[in-house]
Amino acid sequence: MIHTLEEPRAVPVEVRAYLAELVRRTGAVCGPRLVSVVAVGSLALGDYRHGRSDVDVTVVVDPSLPERSPRELASALAHPRLPCPAAGLELVVYPADRVAGPAAGAGYLLDLNTGALLPGKACFDATRSPSFWYVIDRSVAHQRGLTLYGRPAREAIAAPRRSDLLAAIRASLREHSDGEGHLADNRVLNGCRSVVFCRTGNWAAKRRAAREIAAAAAEFRPLVEAAVRSFERPRASALPLPAPEVRAFLAWAAERVDEAAGAAGS
Repeated sequence: MIHTLEEPRAVPVEVRAYLAELVRRTGAVCGPRLVSVVAVGSLALGDYRHGRSDVDVTVVVDPSLPERSPRELASALAHPRLPCPAAGLELVVYPADRVAGPAAGAGYLLDLNTGALLPGKACFDATRSPSFWYVIDRSVAHQRGLTLYGRPAREAIAAPRRSDLLAAIRASLREHSDGEGHLADNRVLNGCRSVVFCRTGNWAAKRRAAREIAAAAAEFRPLVEAAVRSFERPRASALPLPAPEVRAFLAWAAERVDEAAGAAGS
């Protein structure tokens, strides 16, 4: 039997019915091999903005899941077959034995992006994907994941090793520095969140992390505050940010990650 959302009051009302149906359809495909369904990203960190944020979901399944099931699940959850009310759905399915320990690779069975504002993809070969986003998401899931069904996130998904996680954060900053495929405000705010994690060991919502960085690094305060103002607008009306300043900020953030990695290794 597929249960209703475990913590419904923590789920924004705009996506509550959608997530309940996502859990139901996932259970219908996976049956008793479904271990956990966990919200990550802005839903888990308490900073979901309707019309701007994606819905990020991690699914954990028994490793004996039939080979056809990931493709069936991708079809069952694809927008508009299941209309996504958020900007998009980013869903990753892992075998339970892969995420029970601190694995460093991508390791997924399905990586699905779908939605009105998100370029669609359904990938089934984890060896074709860079691993860093998956390592970061599993860290968020272990620390702050919002359990929608099944085993609690902290029990189902292990924390990555700190060295692997810092390497993943550094790789994410390199991608954001290139800028391709990412809004400028999101690049800056992810940089803020990365630095706050390195300093505190805790994942924070983007706007909370931005406040901390704006208070601590006065030279970047105007850029960070502009990124927050842009983030509070719909995606289609995001504000332009000065590219050289964004790159300079991300280079500064990368240095902070390198310092954390050096301290961890000493």
